[in-house]
Amino acid sequence: MDRAREFISSLSEKIQKKITYNLLKVEGGEIDKELFQKLENSEIWEFRTLFNGVCYRLFAFWDTETETLVVATHGIVKKTQKTPQKEIEKAEAIRKEYFSNKK
Repeated sequence: MDRAREFISSLSEKIQKKITYNLLKVEGGEIDKELFQKLENSEIWEFRTLFNGVCYRLFAFWDTETETLVVATHGIVKKTQKTPQKEIEKAEAIRKEYFSNKK
């Protein structure tokens, strides 16, 4: 989605390449909880990239109605151990909007 694209575009080329590399690993079927993990009590997944000690996160959800598709909602630079609740709520709101617009 646009917010996720804007977030990635705002990052340096090296970070963009690392995120793309990790996305391709997951797309290729690699199951790695360090890269892609479901957040507790939510339908949101967190796609993780660590680069030079900085944690980059993309939030996403699954759409399996027509074909299996992972939709990225937005991204953040994570500064604490715990994922901020407001970011999970933001991803949930985008998810709800996505599915209501599909109808």
